[in-house]
Amino acid sequence: MYKALYRKWRPLTFDDVISQQHITDTLKNQLRNDKTAHAYLFTGSRGTGKTTCARILAKAVNCPNMKDGNPCLECDICREADDASLIDIVEIDAASNNGVEDIRDLRDGAVYSPERCKFKIYIIDEVHMLSASAFNALLKIMEEPPPYVKFILATTEIHKVPATVASRCQRYDFRRIRSADIALRLRYIAQQENIGLSAEGAALIAKIADGGMRDAVSLLDQCSVCADEITAETVSQAAGIAGREYLFDILDAVFAEDAPKALEVTAQLYDMSKDLTRLCDELILQLRNVMLIKATPKTAGDIITVMPDEMERLRKLAEKNELPKIMEHLKQLQLCREHMGHVINKRVEFELALIRLCSGIHDEPVSSVSSVNSGAMEKIRLLENKIADMEKGKVSFTPKQNDVLTASAPNVENEPPNVRIDIKNLKTDELEPCIKWDDILAEFQHINPSVAGSLDGSKAYLKGNVMCIETPNRFFISLFKSDKNNAISLRKAIFNVLGRYYNISARCTATVEETKSRAEQLIKKAIDSGIETAVDNTNM
Repeated sequence: MYKALYRKWRPLTFDDVISQQHITDTLKNQLRNDKTAHAYLFTGSRGTGKTTCARILAKAVNCPNMKDGNPCLECDICREADDASLIDIVEIDAASNNGVEDIRDLRDGAVYSPERCKFKIYIIDEVHMLSASAFNALLKIMEEPPPYVKFILATTEIHKVPATVASRCQRYDFRRIRSADIALRLRYIAQQENIGLSAEGAALIAKIADGGMRDAVSLLDQCSVCADEITAETVSQAAGIAGREYLFDILDAVFAEDAPKALEVTAQLYDMSKDLTRLCDELILQLRNVMLIKATPKTAGDIITVMPDEMERLRKLAEKNELPKIMEHLKQLQLCREHMGHVINKRVEFELALIRLCSGIHDEPVSSVSSVNSGAMEKIRLLENKIADMEKGKVSFTPKQNDVLTASAPNVENEPPNVRIDIKNLKTDELEPCIKWDDILAEFQHINPSVAGSLDGSKAYLKGNVMCIETPNRFFISLFKSDKNNAISLRKAIFNVLGRYYNISARCTATVEETKSRAEQLIKKAIDSGIETAVDNTNM
């Protein structure tokens, strides 16, 4: 049965691993001196050797005939480990086994000593996919593992691994593999497999792989069935980077400010079932190449991946246009790509972006905080405007004087008519405290949560059929005045708790300076909350 090249040529010893000498040398020294840790955390982009090194380490630490920090590959333990049949080396894919029950099974099995080896090794791949409860279960066993148990965690997204777990591991960061090293390795594999591979073809595969050895070997495997001799043209055909004339047609139209031409090419591609999101990604990458050629004309060829004939066209685009214009177009395309993830009709969004680019009309990028939490930012803007008006004297309040508001909310169903009572001169000692005010606030939070927060720190008093609310928050007064539905919902909450309707009055107990300080605190809290929300959504 045919075996894929990336599996067949996976390194079996540390000496076979390329471009990670800073890691392999350290691990070999630990093995030679018998000072291996109980937990390791390997992190880096895909195809850089994390899982491979984890398997080699698991073999070497149990190999009875270890040679200079490398497994011997000749003993039964090494052979069974390579065949994935050694029971003392347990490899778990956290992408599909990410529940707390899976980790509990691991924890239950860890109490048993290894059957044949010195250590029982648990390799958890894609560990960042574990659920929060699973991480908690893993943390318990990692804190005080049995002396014969070792953990090797591998992840491509280290920021998703809790600090409590990461701090209990020795962390090793795997670098992207250098293109020259990838090309050299590809030539060696091709020679061993009797595959014709030119130097240009190997170099292009290495560039396309973007630092991932597995991607490079997989592409070599794909190209090997396309031609007897793998050249740069063969690679470009197999990788889908040839025949991209439409990208240059759109870019030429954009820089020439020819909107009809750009839209015509887009319509043709759409009729051919071209994914417009993918088209936008391709334009961004190609425009990035133009930017790099313009910014670094002498070294751009080393950092971009294009065909030789494409390079000449890209250079012409770079020569005809100024760098600020190129960067602005790139920024607008990235903004379009971001919007395409949230709109229903991606074609409209993409065509809108093309028209803007051809017309010189540019949108300002929306910050991550405002895009994620636009409602909160709008409230912050209103608060800032109120504070500014207070400072300018547009809104006049007398310090140490409370605002008194009598609210007559519209009647609700089966509610008796309102009775207006002048409560401006009522004093607190003439009123009876409302002992169920906290229950009313809880009910109001359920009915109208967007306004209920403005009653934090408030108190309520009763006199006859009147309820007087004292609050340190002037903005509750504004909300109460501006929308009659707020008064109606509050009266409903009161009725649900007390069983009768009350006429509501509200007065503010805070001075202007106290109100201003409170508003600034609210703004800071809202901004901090918005930033945290944006960061959480990005990590996801």
